[in-house]
Amino acid sequence: MRGSNWLNIDDIRKAFDKVGIPGKDLYGLPTSKKQFPDGCNYRIEISGIERPSTLQALIDESEKRDIPVHRVIGIVMGATLLSEKELEEYVQLAASAKIEVIATPGPRSLWDTGRQIATPEGVLSGMRFRGADQLSYVVYEMKRLIEIGFRGFLVVDEGLLWLLKELKKVGEIPQEVKLKVSIFAGHGSPASAKMLEFFGADTFNPLADLSLPQLASLRAACSIPLDLHVMLFDSFGGFNRLYECPEMVRVCSPTYFKIEPGPSVATSYKPWVSPDSLAFQAREKVKYAETIRGLVEKGYPAGKLSKKGAVDLAIPKP
Repeated sequence: MRGSNWLNIDDIRKAFDKVGIPGKDLYGLPTSKKQFPDGCNYRIEISGIERPSTLQALIDESEKRDIPVHRVIGIVMGATLLSEKELEEYVQLAASAKIEVIATPGPRSLWDTGRQIATPEGVLSGMRFRGADQLSYVVYEMKRLIEIGFRGFLVVDEGLLWLLKELKKVGEIPQEVKLKVSIFAGHGSPASAKMLEFFGADTFNPLADLSLPQLASLRAACSIPLDLHVMLFDSFGGFNRLYECPEMVRVCSPTYFKIEPGPSVATSYKPWVSPDSLAFQAREKVKYAETIRGLVEKGYPAGKLSKKGAVDLAIPKP
């Protein structure tokens, strides 16, 4: 018979508290006191801005609707697939519109000759890089894009995240470069949130199907912005969380609302998707951003939307 010192779940939860993460999901949904540097609570992020023409359509629609778009996730198909002239045009457009760009460098693990990731069970291993060569290729691509003017990058591998943090320390990567951890990294716990912040993430996209209490536990564990999908591909579950946006602002501030509807990543962002289709999608996403603003204004009036061109954004530098 075990004695009175036998462990119980409360002991475990108290131990978590000692190391700086919640011992349970925060069902009380506390109001976050954290904010962006401008004192605001939420911003708009739009993915799949694949070409200069797509970015131009987004800028045009944003101006028509008078809705700020603070960040775009650019060239999801991989920046290697745009010409240098196209990349330079992209940088010029984003800089003029004061929009942060998180570029998606290539090559990535899905392009590697190793094909474990392409198998039904191998994909569960995640999108990490294989070997040192692949790491050197992706850092080369980032440095090439930095020379062109990009100042933000999408990261799917925790090892690469740590490496970039160390390269910043020795001056190989500018300190001003921002690193966003992708949903493809697969993180969704407060321990992961704290780890990613420690490893150098400036912002992070948790799993998209987390409940509000789970998201509250992530917010308690870290200070970096949480990038929250409120519309997501059918291939990821196809949900719409627009009506949760007011509570997300209250509980998760600072947060980026991420808008990414459609059938799948593969069908939306391949290089052969027509520019007209991409432009239409960009305009629709701006329309949804306008809806989000309206819902937050009515449901949580205290929530402040950052103005266009906030000073801490990783706006490209042509």
